[in-house]
Amino acid sequence: MSENTKAVSGTPAAPSSGPASSMWGGRFAGGPAAIMQRINASIDFDQRLYAQDIRGSQAHCRMLVQQGIITAADGDAILTGLDQVLQEIESGQFPFRTELEDIHMNVEARLAEIIGEPAGRLHTARSRNDQVATDFRLWVRDAMDGMDAALQGLLEALITRAEEHAATVMPGFTHLQAAQPVTMGHHLMAYVEMIGRDRGRLADARARLNESPLGSAALAGTSFPIDRHFTAGQLGFDRPMANSLDGVSDRDFALEFMASSAICAIHLSRLAEEMVIWTSAQFRFIKLSDAFTTGSSIMPQKRNPDAAELVRAKTGRVIGDLNALLIVMKGLPLAYSKDMQDDKEPVFECADTMELAIAAMTGMIGDMTVNTAVLEKAAGAGFTTATDIADWCVRALKMPFRKAHHVAGSLVKMAEDKGCDLPDLSLDEMRQVEPGITEDARAVLSVASSVASRTSFGGTAPERVREAAAAARAKWLS
Repeated sequence: MSENTKAVSGTPAAPSSGPASSMWGGRFAGGPAAIMQRINASIDFDQRLYAQDIRGSQAHCRMLVQQGIITAADGDAILTGLDQVLQEIESGQFPFRTELEDIHMNVEARLAEIIGEPAGRLHTARSRNDQVATDFRLWVRDAMDGMDAALQGLLEALITRAEEHAATVMPGFTHLQAAQPVTMGHHLMAYVEMIGRDRGRLADARARLNESPLGSAALAGTSFPIDRHFTAGQLGFDRPMANSLDGVSDRDFALEFMASSAICAIHLSRLAEEMVIWTSAQFRFIKLSDAFTTGSSIMPQKRNPDAAELVRAKTGRVIGDLNALLIVMKGLPLAYSKDMQDDKEPVFECADTMELAIAAMTGMIGDMTVNTAVLEKAAGAGFTTATDIADWCVRALKMPFRKAHHVAGSLVKMAEDKGCDLPDLSLDEMRQVEPGITEDARAVLSVASSVASRTSFGGTAPERVREAAAAARAKWLS
């Protein structure tokens, strides 16, 4: 049985026979137990921070040289060595070592192997606390930018299909019951508004994120004459963070990223749910190709909207990731605690999940075939133009709306009793309910007329949908 297996099964693991870590071992006589190495190491997941870690180290090195804290020769050696480390990682030649715990120690240890003693000067006026806080902010900022670009692509797909179907009528629902006719373009533009707000939330969160913790050191700052504004500028931050305790212990930026992602995931899930409904044999509003559906192992007729279902399911992962980090952070005293090592995995998973879900949704929007004939027929079912006859009574007969509502309801009941739709009622039949109704009233009962009449700002009239699409295109895609 291996030493690791013994530790997990409850048998105490023997201390490592090797020397204490050269990175932090001056205080310690022996090495950590095997189980301690396993729970303490984060290199398996935080190696994703390598580019940000090296970039932060390069900025810190340049600042140390500028401030005369290390020599230019040592600075040149460090920068050259860091470039080699970056090349080794990107080419797959870098030997990640679990005993070095994390990406920071792995990079520093390899740098020492390459350039020798000058590598030990890089960590002057810096702690792993502000180093990881900087790396993580840079990574989340990059993830935000990538997600924003993906959402822009989704907006492009939605707006394009909305323009294409600006006049395609369909039933609008409340309580998933037919309510009033709308257009497919109007329906899709509702999601354009949602995704637009998602981009706005990301932009807001990014603006708050964009302060540099580098130079906060362990928690109290440093006695070295560093220039935090220089390193902030080097890394594209707007300014350094104002408080060193906050600099090393804040994870609001990660929480805001995941909160924004969770709201966006809910929007994707709502659209995915509609696509699941719309593709069913009972609706047949749209069709997805083989690219985004699967078959059944037993039922040959099935075309399952698995991509949409998985987008819907992955929302739970994103919400769970947010919840996980909220719970990690909720009881931590200032400043840094090792609990915060567990901040990265949920953020990484959240970013990966959102990347996949947005890509899948963008693909499905472009792929779907809209069954316009089915939509038009469904748009008139369920007495969806009842409100139009009520509005006509208000306009033409100067009737109070509450009375007009009663008239329309009585007409609906008459049609139900006869087993027909509202437009199928004769003028004489309608006059049995309200004598003032004229042939003009019958014109408003058509689905096309109903949709065309909704010309208020933000309404479903095709002309308004086209205006909204043009405005969204100018706002989000120009």
